[in-house]
Amino acid sequence: MEPSGSTSLDVPEPGPRLVGAERVLAVLKELAEHPDGVSLDELSRSVLSPKPTVHRALVSLRKTGFASQDSRGHYLLGDEFLALAFAHHEARPDHRRVVRRLEALAVRFGETTHYAVLDDHSVVYRSKVDPPTGAIKLASTVGGRQPAHSTAVGKMLLSYALPDQAAVQAWVGELALPRFTDRTLTTAAQLHAELTRIRAQGYSIDNQENEPGVNCLALPVFLTSPSRPSGAISISGLVYRTPVQSLLDDLETVRAIISTPDPTH
Repeated sequence: MEPSGSTSLDVPEPGPRLVGAERVLAVLKELAEHPDGVSLDELSRSVLSPKPTVHRALVSLRKTGFASQDSRGHYLLGDEFLALAFAHHEARPDHRRVVRRLEALAVRFGETTHYAVLDDHSVVYRSKVDPPTGAIKLASTVGGRQPAHSTAVGKMLLSYALPDQAAVQAWVGELALPRFTDRTLTTAAQLHAELTRIRAQGYSIDNQENEPGVNCLALPVFLTSPSRPSGAISISGLVYRTPVQSLLDDLETVRAIISTPDPTH
């Protein structure tokens, strides 16, 4: 049944028209942005579709268990979708092959560790392990994205993907890269110089370039090729308790842990 009270005033501003499966997927993606639930009005505005149209998509998602509705009438991701997502994540070969290394690093340094892969101008976090105690809240989430040019994992992987200045310039384009702190690299020349340095030293650093007060050390991981990294592992710490230099002073320990395969897989 269509929601009551729909009028021409419910139609959002003109935008890209979504049809069929595209509309359902757009609604599903928007639900993922609202863990506490979202109203039909908000969904309609976010996906640029009329409320009756969005409601039909929600009916389909609820039938499959991919969406649910709480006592306030707000919509959330359904348990069936979450079960599929977590099962798929746990079964990923790269996740299973690096998780023990992430755990070992988190225990050794008392900081959060990540495994990420490069996707165009972003990195996508495939795994994240918090230390047993003292974990901090970071912007990263499993499945989430962060800019490649301002993160240690991103710069590490870009150093392989962009081998020369022409490649860096083509990747950056004509506009300046987004600035997140006063230390963020924003030009092709700056990024090229940084990637050249990373290739020479074999590791990368994010020294408060993505988040103020947070620094990271990252190294490549070669799961599928001896010469091309499948992703990168990083240790992210608060500047006041784990400065970059303390990680660099123990670089060989980091290398040894990262290069040791998980014996259970």
